[in-house]
Amino acid sequence: MEGPLYPVGLVVHGRRCLVVGGGRTAARKIAPLLGCGAAVTVVAPEVHEALGLLAEAGAIEAIEGPPLDVQLRRYHPGEAAGYRLVVTATGDAEVDALVHHDAEEAGVWVNSADDPDHCSFVLPALWRAGPVSVAVSTNGHSPALATWLRDQLADRLGAEVGVLAELLGETRARLHAEGRSTEDVDWKRLLQGPLPELVRTGRLREARAQLDAVVECEPERGQ
Repeated sequence: MEGPLYPVGLVVHGRRCLVVGGGRTAARKIAPLLGCGAAVTVVAPEVHEALGLLAEAGAIEAIEGPPLDVQLRRYHPGEAAGYRLVVTATGDAEVDALVHHDAEEAGVWVNSADDPDHCSFVLPALWRAGPVSVAVSTNGHSPALATWLRDQLADRLGAEVGVLAELLGETRARLHAEGRSTEDVDWKRLLQGPLPELVRTGRLREARAQLDAVVECEPERGQ
């Protein structure tokens, strides 16, 4: 893809998203949208494979937002304009090109699976731990490398980084509640200290004590 990507985190909760296709690739695109609470519409003549994979992975059972709308039919020209986000993964170059064209004409962000030339956004290799999301992209050069890098980072960070994020979030909320700026805290120094190791080893009482000290500490005058 030409030029560097501009990384963002989209809020799709409750927003209408379209996935065109009903196979294995489409299922991989549908699952994270459902996990983020999007209102997903799937359009395809057959969706048995996608639905089977989603059910097997628990993605359908875990739906907490709008229900998944499955429509057994072919894509209607122009319908991409009715959605906030579109993904096409039919494996049919003609259909995928039409979906891309319609979305671009309507100013809707579109991703065409395995076809960087027909993408206005790409889907990075993603790993989540609680509120923490790690996304890796190679500008479409090598999805395999992006996946490998994601796995390396996941192994290094560990699932406990999600707990660490939640504790830090609680501390920031307490500071805000007291009318104090979070800029008064040297977060970098805190994270370079024993706090991450305390969380990693499950010593949460000690970790909370460190964070309590941050809240109780009065900021120095003039800062």
